[in-house]
Order: sequence, then C-alpha cells, then structure tokens
Amino acid sequence: MNQYDVAVIGSGPGGYVAAIRCAQLGMKTAIIEKYDTLGGTCLNVGCIPSKALLDSSHHYEDAIKHFEEHGIDIPGEIKVNLKQMIARKQDVVDQNTKGIEFLMGKNKIEVYHGMGSFKDATHINIVKDGKTETIEAKNIIIATGSKPSTLPFIKLDKERIITSTEALKLTEVPKHMIVIGGGVIGLELGQVYKRLGAEVTVVEFMDRIIPGMDGALSKELMKVLKKQKMQFNLSHKVKSVERKGKEVIVKADNKKGEEVTFTGDYCLVSVGRRPYTDGLNAEAAGVKLDDRGRIAVNDHLQTNVSNIYAIGDVVKGAMLAHKAEEEGVLVAEVLAGQKPHIDYNLIPGVVYTWPEVAAVGKTEEELKDAGVDYKVGQFSMRALGRARASMDLDGFVKIIADKKTDEVLGVHMIGARCADLIAEGVTAMEFRASAEDIARMSHAHPTYAEAVKEAALAATADRALHA
Repeated sequence: MNQYDVAVIGSGPGGYVAAIRCAQLGMKTAIIEKYDTLGGTCLNVGCIPSKALLDSSHHYEDAIKHFEEHGIDIPGEIKVNLKQMIARKQDVVDQNTKGIEFLMGKNKIEVYHGMGSFKDATHINIVKDGKTETIEAKNIIIATGSKPSTLPFIKLDKERIITSTEALKLTEVPKHMIVIGGGVIGLELGQVYKRLGAEVTVVEFMDRIIPGMDGALSKELMKVLKKQKMQFNLSHKVKSVERKGKEVIVKADNKKGEEVTFTGDYCLVSVGRRPYTDGLNAEAAGVKLDDRGRIAVNDHLQTNVSNIYAIGDVVKGAMLAHKAEEEGVLVAEVLAGQKPHIDYNLIPGVVYTWPEVAAVGKTEEELKDAGVDYKVGQFSMRALGRARASMDLDGFVKIIADKKTDEVLGVHMIGARCADLIAEGVTAMEFRASAEDIARMSHAHPTYAEAVKEAALAATADRALHA
C-alpha cells in the first residue's frame, strides 16, 4: 500500500495548489481526481472555458458593431463559427489542464485518477474502471468543490434545460435563451449568447442582479446590459419549467403575485452551486457536515477529525477559485508548522461581463447595517482619456473610506479591465491604506487605473481633478 504525508481529494484550483505547496514544503504528496483531466470545475467547465467564450464573443461583437468607428472596414458578411469557437475554448482548456499535469510531475506529486472515498480517517479507496486501490495518508485534504444547483421542481434534461456545463458546449446559438438567476454565471453566459445573436431574458428572484455586490454596481451593470438589449425580470419567483419539443416554457409569479410566462428554445438554470460531497463517504472517517451540506471546519480549515482538512467550495464562504487557492496554501503551511492567515474580507469578487465588475471589502449596504460612519468617492470611467480612446465609456470606480480615519473599507468598480484593476484595491486594503494614500500615488496616464486615483481623491475632501 502506498503511503503519503498528504493526500488531496480533488484537483481543482484549491486541490492542485494545496498539493504543490505541500510538495514544496517537503511532504510526500498524492492527489486524487475522479475525472480523466486535472483542474476541476474551474479549468474544465467553469472559469477558463467561460472566459474563452466571453473573449471570442467580445471579438465578434467588436467586429460587427465597433470596428467601423475605429476606421476598420471588413468587406463581406461577418459570421459566427460556433463550432470553431467551441473548439478554441476546448483547446484553451486542454492547454491549461496539461499545464497542471506538468506541475504535478515537476513537484513529484503522485496522481491517481478515480473516485476517491474514505475507508477510514487515514485510508482512501480509489475506484477506477471497477478496480479499487487503497492508499494511506497521515493527513488528508478534501477539495471536492461544487456542482451547479437547481430548483426542486426543475428537471434538467441537459439538452434544452441546461446548466452552465452544457451552456459551454452548445452546437447552435439559441434563438431565445431564458436565464434563471441574475448572478455571475447567468449574466456571463447570457452575455456570450446575446453577443452571438440570441435573445436573452433573465428571470431573477431578488429585486436586483448580482445581489451580493454593492447596490451601485448592480444598478449600473443592469443599465449597461439593458442597453445591450438583454431583458430583465426582477422579483420573479419561478414556479415551473417545462420542455415541449424544442420549446421551453418558464412560468413565474411577479412581485404582484401575477403569473408570467416566458417561452424560449433554451433555459439556462443558474441559481448557484452546491458543495459536492457525493460518494466521498465522509461518515466512514467521522467527518461532519453542516446543515447546508458543507464540510464543517474551524479557522484552520480543520474538520472535527484532526488529520482531515477541507478547502474551497466544499466549505463555508464564497465559491471562488482564488479563495480555494489561498485556503490550499494555508492548510499546507499549517501542516508544515507555519502560521499563515487569510483575510476573507480581502478576497475580491469579479463578474467577467463587459464591462467587467469587481469589488473587494465592504459594500455600502453592509456598512450602513453595521452603523459605520463612512464617506464615498466615485469617479466615472467616461471622464478618462483612455476610456474615450478605447470607446469603453461605461462604469465607475467607487471607494468607501472610514469617515474618521480615512482607511479604505471597500473598493467597487465597473468598467474596462476592472478584473485586473481590483488588485490595486486589494493591495491597498491589505496594507490598510487610507484614501489619501491612494490619491497621492502616481498613476500612469492615460490608463483606466487613473479612475482609482480619482475616486480616492473624491473620497479625500472631494478633490477629484477631472470630475
């Protein structure tokens, strides 16, 4: 029987990063993955393929709508080759998963393909093609991730009534895609198919889209997406989804309690994700789950069984790849006797629509509820020379700071390249910067990042220079 210092169950961003860090710290490490490719949801059917399609569809939209304004004439008809677009997406996925395989070899991590489940607290059974192999590990890290959620009354046929997994490999552009859920995944994939020619209708239970983010971002993003001809039905409670041939009929009650019917050829069910522990046999190791089906852990991500840890989507907190990575590193360093920490308030969130949406820290709503005295500085992307040059005029940067100390409490932005710009906010808050600290930093001109400086100036006695 092969023995290891650490065995990681699951090879998504949390799992493979945990394995690499364990190996770097001198531990003999194994990783177990139920599928044939490494990388988990993020690399195979999540973050990476969705960004590939977002980029491809963005290029198409630019070609048909904006190139002429830039003085670029393309003779003839510009067409979508969906088959090639999906193939390119898969090529991007394959390159990334091969990169993970390389890293496993480089770090001398033993890779097992098969369904991993607990035999007991130190032994894992790995089942592949009907054959079972058992390995032993002093410490085990559960990194089994999550799966798309649905509603109890919805029967997913994975053909017309689909999740994000199927939406990444459609063979035709929908005529009318109904998206149930106005969160990150629904909006990103909805925008992909809107750009490619589909009519897109979003049906959301809450009274705003991206409900977990600052209200100003929600309002601005919906305004922009409406301008792009996406349709929104907020405060609608879906009560049935039926397929009739090539039609999908969605019925919902609006905020007045009136029944509303939506008819399309595809329905994307995007109502969040659930922790994935199916087949793990956690009870055999004595590992406890909480009331929401997550693995229960303490502040060190240790379960109730002292040598077993859990990270990523399978534990509490935001279901984000970069959060899982940080947790994977933390557990590895705890096992090595170090004293790492994670500030969960400084884990940024991003929506990869265009314009991009990004945020870190507290929202205005959270600060109001907590009774914190704060001030706000906001600056429009439209006022930037760089934004006018690129014609990416939508959005703003908003900085929230403590009214007495000027310490930055939250950074919220929507606009071009905000997914990258948010790192400036994270860095500033990690070092407990004040709004004035950011305002006094030199920002290259012309850049989108100047909006961050201007928002900080606006939060510092309303000193924005270009507003």
